[in-house]
Amino acid sequence: MKKTDNKSTSNLSIIKNLTPYLWPRENIAYRFRVVLAFLSLILAKVFTVLIPISLIWVVDSFDFSGEDADPYLVFGFGSLGLIIIYNILRILSIGFTQLRDAVFSIVGQNALRLIALRTFNHIHSLSLRFHLTRKTGAISRIVERGVIGTEFILRFLFFNVIPLLFEFFLVMLLLIYRYDFSYITVVTVSLFFYVIFTFRITEWRVSIREKMNKYDADSNQKAIDGLLNYETVKYFNSQSYEIERYDVSRKKYQDAAVKTNISLALLNLGQSIIITFGLMGVMIFGMFDVLSGELTLGAFVGLNAIIIQLSMPLNFLGTVYREIRQALVDLGSMFSLLDLPVEIKDKEGAMPLVISDARVEFCNLNFSYNQGRRILNNFSLSLSRGDQIAIVGATGSGKSTIARLLFRFYDPDKGYISIDNQKLTDVKQGSVHQNIGVIPQDTVLFNDTILYNIQYANQDASFEEIASAARDAGIEDFINGLPDGYQTLVGERGLKLSGGEKQRIGIARTILKDSPILLLDEATSSLDYSTEKKVLDNLRRKKRNTAMIIISHRLSAMTDVDRIVVLKAGEIVEEGSHNQLLALNGLYRSLWENQAAEGQT
Repeated sequence: MKKTDNKSTSNLSIIKNLTPYLWPRENIAYRFRVVLAFLSLILAKVFTVLIPISLIWVVDSFDFSGEDADPYLVFGFGSLGLIIIYNILRILSIGFTQLRDAVFSIVGQNALRLIALRTFNHIHSLSLRFHLTRKTGAISRIVERGVIGTEFILRFLFFNVIPLLFEFFLVMLLLIYRYDFSYITVVTVSLFFYVIFTFRITEWRVSIREKMNKYDADSNQKAIDGLLNYETVKYFNSQSYEIERYDVSRKKYQDAAVKTNISLALLNLGQSIIITFGLMGVMIFGMFDVLSGELTLGAFVGLNAIIIQLSMPLNFLGTVYREIRQALVDLGSMFSLLDLPVEIKDKEGAMPLVISDARVEFCNLNFSYNQGRRILNNFSLSLSRGDQIAIVGATGSGKSTIARLLFRFYDPDKGYISIDNQKLTDVKQGSVHQNIGVIPQDTVLFNDTILYNIQYANQDASFEEIASAARDAGIEDFINGLPDGYQTLVGERGLKLSGGEKQRIGIARTILKDSPILLLDEATSSLDYSTEKKVLDNLRRKKRNTAMIIISHRLSAMTDVDRIVVLKAGEIVEEGSHNQLLALNGLYRSLWENQAAEGQT
């Protein structure tokens, strides 16, 4: 897998990439919700700032001289009325905050769903070349953390950091209007040192967190590898080795996690010290102004309430900034994954493949997985509906590569493949995949029932059609003999079944797909000779109206096909029927005799 570069995706571009999900052009209702959420946010902060102001009014409304208090001291309200106003403001502040969350909830969750879908779809769109080199556990972690990071960005960046800046702006206006300039200076200096300290420590912590995530992904990958290869681990008595590998990775994660926690404690302590000194400075100035008569007692109490109220989100800002910074790192990884180019994609204006004669033509194909090692060399072959062709050859001759090119997992370096005179590169991939049935050597099943795995080829198929496909694949009797029949769970990747059972379920699945072009890539390699012969005979009889390509290493079951093509180093060296090729006394005869001597024919 191409290494994702977090730094290649700037924070600004990450936030810009999120915008379409928050402000969808096609959904006016969602836009209205976003506007309403931000209006609620603004009102919530306005009422939040009014809370300490109302506290000033309440305190100043008390008469500490012992004389009768004026019942209409402030704006016509007495102490009782002002206390009620104070608490109403608190309710309004909390109420609009909760309204904001409730209104925005569906927008935020929809954005998360769309981003996850886009990522999942993009990963499926990447070429086989990517998927052959990927690390599933690491990819899973990137997507998981990316989605969680998206949720955090939406929740805290837009609804905590931006509102906090707005609240700070309102507080500064209040200080300018109601208090001396010295208070603004103390608050501003405190905030300056707070922000500098928070950002410096957090940047240091982010580098530690990146290492922690790296070790987390690595340990997760090792755990998944060990579990998926459970039998191999047991075969080679390597359980202790796997545990040790996992433990080494987890220890690295542990060390990074401990450093992260220690640095968090340092961050929180430093923030508290800076805020406390700032509050102390404000209180000292306030004390002198109260003693000199320049401030009322209410103004002093309100001033402290303002600073304490501002310090609470500021203390939270340190954690939020760290999490936002980390979320941006995680999102950078996910968007870097999304930036990976799709190697095989449809041309603009590509039309669906239209099948008539199912005529498949390979025209002068050259192909290499890597430079300097050519797999196919001027390969040409054609077949039509009703033709049954076998492609044989020694290991590494290029047989399976032909199958991958036909299904358009790759595009050839030179030459082209066409179906009914339509080049594969000119038609939609989905229509190609729909019209070609592939039975691979390594049949991988979903961790579900046998019924689900067969029906996967055609979700609308009836049970009778599924049973018929199982019968043609020679697996029906086995399924009916199971206690749960078609409802039997096959386990992770089908591990509860033998190789031959998995292959026959794979064959049944492809039979049910009922495609006009059928490709068997070592599809019966795990079957014994008699079962293989029976299954292939069934396929050739039932699918006589398809264009069938059978790729096989074992020659014994290929003797009845219409034509056999012999490959060597990516080139066709012999072609003909079984008897014709034996008469040539060439490579095919040599392969046949070698397999006969080994008891494979």
